[in-house]
Amino acid sequence: MKTFSPDSNALLSAFSACLLGVLLASCTSTTVDEYRQGETGIESHESIVILGRRQASDYETRADFVDCVGDQVNSGSNRINVIPEQEFVDALFPWFEPRTAPLRTQDLERMMSEDIVAQKIDEFGIRYIVWVDGFTETTGRAGSISCAIGPGGGGCFGFGSWEDDSEFDARIWDVDALTAVGTISADATGQSYLPAVVVPIPLIARVEANACSSLANQLKTFVKGG
Repeated sequence: MKTFSPDSNALLSAFSACLLGVLLASCTSTTVDEYRQGETGIESHESIVILGRRQASDYETRADFVDCVGDQVNSGSNRINVIPEQEFVDALFPWFEPRTAPLRTQDLERMMSEDIVAQKIDEFGIRYIVWVDGFTETTGRAGSISCAIGPGGGGCFGFGSWEDDSEFDARIWDVDALTAVGTISADATGQSYLPAVVVPIPLIARVEANACSSLANQLKTFVKGG
């Protein structure tokens, strides 16, 4: 059995107190804004599709985040039926590929003049197309951790921290009216920590998860006309 010297015990006690403080401080703040341009509402037989914007050269909206929003909109007592992104994109190939996807409602109107596009969208029962655009940025890295191996074993010591900022927009298009009806923005920020005494223990701020949940909840209310 491994024993600790008084100094080691004191160090672990100090670390435990520090860890508790970090846990209490490690939180995420989320802001949601809504801009409505038109009336909305959806029938039980109608669906929406949530797509990620990927035309930009320097970044693309992660498919995992788009799936997260879709899963949450498609769950709960006030769920809305969501057509999976990949299923929709495959069925309407190549019209919704990154290089050909409509950037404006006028582009969608021209696209809907193609019989096959109009037919597929009608088969899916899609009332709204939701375009999700955004990313998560990591800034403010500070601290350091060093690790060593000796005759008595190995371990790490140190402390690191960084800030994550998730910014996502959801633009909602009404397929029936061929107009933009609104935009929802979700901004989540949080501080993450990596304390280490012997073993590093990451304490990660769940900014993307919070942005996903907030965006999905607001989207359900918006589409239902609330």
